[in-house]
Amino acid sequence: MVFKSKKDKFSILLTNIAENLKEGADYFAQYKLNNISDLKVFTESMKDYEHKGDDFVHEVIKELNQAFITPIEREDILHLAMSMDDVLDGLEHCAALFEMYSIVQADDYMKRLVENIQKSAYEIEKAVQLLSSKKLLNIREHAIKIKDFESACDGIHRQSIKNLFATEKDPIRIIQYKEIYESFEEIADFCQAVANTLETIIMKNA
Repeated sequence: MVFKSKKDKFSILLTNIAENLKEGADYFAQYKLNNISDLKVFTESMKDYEHKGDDFVHEVIKELNQAFITPIEREDILHLAMSMDDVLDGLEHCAALFEMYSIVQADDYMKRLVENIQKSAYEIEKAVQLLSSKKLLNIREHAIKIKDFESACDGIHRQSIKNLFATEKDPIRIIQYKEIYESFEEIADFCQAVANTLETIIMKNA
């Protein structure tokens, strides 16, 4: 059956989650950190996006519990909602690390990682829009792009760790930067999990 129309309640909720994720990724990527005081604004704003995403997920769960028939399998709706929420949770956690360690200057590796994650968020949003309009086979190209961005993040992550141990002498700084790099890599993995869920939906319903 897939989604009968763009006004299907699950379609609306999944689209809301995807759009909120895209907006959160945009904010993360575009916010300019100039001093320590900016970090509090940054982390609080990311927490707002995360809370909004949680509200949408709770609404999905409530609707799933009440629905007699769902457009696609309940588990797939839930997995898609939860996997998108994991990406936003990861971004919020990463923002908290910047504040915890008082880091106001992102290095080139961090910027490249964020750029790929931001691009993944855009592909996720496009894919969910296609799901709403029942264009399932067209989703695959976006899932492939998300996986390509994750692969790029893998490479950047390895380069960042290699460079960190080669150039940084402060052991505390090494620990802090390593944790942030790994946080970004985990977010990229979460994006890939969204792509995997989308491909599962295609396989079952196309």
